Amino acid sequence: MNTVEDRKAIEEANAMETVAGTEATGATEATGGADASHRDGTRRRPAFLIPLIVNLLLPFVVYYVLRAQDIAQWQALLLSGAIPAAHAVGTAVVRRRVEFFDLLVVALLVVPAVTSLISGSPRVLLLKDAAIPAVLGVWILSSLFAARPLAYQFGRRLRGPGAEQAAEHTWREQPDFRAALRSLTVLWGSAQLVDAALSTVEALTLPVDLVPIVGRFQSLGILAATVALTVRHSRAFHRRRGIPLFGP
Repeated sequence: MNTVEDRKAIEEANAMETVAGTEATGATEATGGADASHRDGTRRRPAFLIPLIVNLLLPFVVYYVLRAQDIAQWQALLLSGAIPAAHAVGTAVVRRRVEFFDLLVVALLVVPAVTSLISGSPRVLLLKDAAIPAVLGVWILSSLFAARPLAYQFGRRLRGPGAEQAAEHTWREQPDFRAALRSLTVLWGSAQLVDAALSTVEALTLPVDLVPIVGRFQSLGILAATVALTVRHSRAFHRRRGIPLFGP
C-alpha cells in the first residue's frame, strides 16, 4: 500500500517476471540450458530489487524516521511519498518517454498534497495509497476485453521471437491456454482491488501512524500470495499440458 507501493506494479509485474522466470528456468534445465537461465535470472534481479527498495522500503523507513524527529504526520507522509514520485520522474527522463503510471504516481502525490494542505488532514495522503492499486486492478481486469489479456502480454517479456510465434499458435488453437492466462489476469487484478479496498478502510479508521506499517505488511502479503498462486498455477498447467504459460 504505502506511497506508491505501487508502482507496485508495475512492480508486481517485475515480481511476476522474476517468479515466472522460475517456470522458464525449469523448462530450460530440462533441456540442459540451466546456465543460460541462471544468467537471465541474475540480470533480472537488480531490476526487481531496485523498484521494491525505492517504492516500498525507502518511503516506509523515511516516514518513521521523520516521525521520530517529531515531523508532522502530513509532512512525513508527503516527504516519504516524494521518493517514488522522484523515481518515476527520473525513470521517465532516462527512458525519454512518459508512461501512464509515471503520470499516475506524480498526480497521486500532488493532488492529495494540495488537498491535505487545504483540509489539514493527513488521511487524504493515506487515501492516495489506495488509489494506485485500485487503478491498477481496474486496468488489469480491463485487459480481459482486449485481444490478449495482461498475463499473455506479460509473457512476451520472457519469450524470444520464435517462442512468441509458438505462443500465438497455442493461443489460437488451445482453449485451455487461453483460459489459464485469463484466470491469472483475473487473479492479478482482483488482488490489487482487494489491496485497494483494505487500504481504504485502514486509511479511514486506523491511527495515522499505524497505517504505513499495517499497509506495508498487507501489500507484501497480498503480493507474495499472488506470486505463489501464479507459480503454482503455471507449473501445474505445464505438467498437465506440457506447455509453459510464460517463457520459451
